[in-house]
Amino acid sequence: MAVRIGLIDSGCSLAQPAQLSAAFVLDEAGVRQVAAAPDALGHGSRVADILRHCAPQAELLVAQVFRARLTTTAAQVAAAIDWAVANGAQLVNLSLGLREPRPVLAEACARALAAGVVLCAAAPARGQAVYPAAFPGLLRVTGDARCAPAEIAALGAAHADFGACVRPLDGSLAGAGASMACAWLSGLAARHFIAGGGAESLRAWLVAQARHHGVEDLSDARRTADGG
Repeated sequence: MAVRIGLIDSGCSLAQPAQLSAAFVLDEAGVRQVAAAPDALGHGSRVADILRHCAPQAELLVAQVFRARLTTTAAQVAAAIDWAVANGAQLVNLSLGLREPRPVLAEACARALAAGVVLCAAAPARGQAVYPAAFPGLLRVTGDARCAPAEIAALGAAHADFGACVRPLDGSLAGAGASMACAWLSGLAARHFIAGGGAESLRAWLVAQARHHGVEDLSDARRTADGG
């Protein structure tokens, strides 16, 4: 079964052709949709690498909301979500986080969820909650050091539903963290759709695939590292 993944990020490289692509820029008139440029930051390309590795059959709908810097606005992300949903995305990867719960972004997420689209969003392991991950109904994903590539942890925690590998596909530290973890989970979720599964059964399916359950015991990890 074909699956379309919305990738909302800094774009992708020329070596990663997308099914569709668009950029969303903000000016005095509001958010405008323009032609996407090649990824100048590398972040979206690393996310795309993971998605293609996990689900090579998937079609990517690439919405560029970062260009020169890894900064964007709620209005740009909201417009990108609406665009991905309108173009048939069943799953949207949001390896990003904004500090304020802007209504425009909350409403776009609610529209996507009402349409049956799964939203996977990065959530930090510590500190202040970020959006859209902290909105209800999304799959909240954080990094988990227990997870190798393509492994996930079912956390069921206050800050995140799942954990996943923090590293990009090449194993480097470039962009490592919750952003890459979100991509690994999205890639695994795409496999569920490709196999004919639906959005309503995805959470239970992911829990069944999890190699680890419960939050990582960091105190035990430190004692092990210290030889205790």
